Amino acid sequence: MGGWLYILASRPGGALYTGVKADLSLRVWQHKTGRGGTHTRRYGIDRLVYYEAYDDIRAAIQRERNMKHWPRAWKCNLILPMNPTWRDLYGELAGMPSGASDRGGRDEPGHDGEALAGTSPAMTP
Repeated sequence: MGGWLYILASRPGGALYTGVKADLSLRVWQHKTGRGGTHTRRYGIDRLVYYEAYDDIRAAIQRERNMKHWPRAWKCNLILPMNPTWRDLYGELAGMPSGASDRGGRDEPGHDGEALAGTSPAMTP
């Protein structure tokens, strides 16, 4: 089963939240409607600014665990090449299948043991 790693922001340069889910579109909708969790609701974190697709959700979970320990600057450096204006990417999710095989963005070397290919998200497998 595939999965998605995602980063939400409250605004450009604002508070960040990193998560993993099998159904990214549903999860972002939950955050946008206040059903995503206390932290994101309290701080208004509902703007999808970055995502990566994985064929195996376990890989997405491991990536999230690694990123939770990253400094904020690394996460911002990951977001910027894919989404330099920090626009909300939620509207681009229409029709996106869960678990698409390509991952968008860049990797910080030495943190996951693998480098990511490409800098833009795959919208279809």
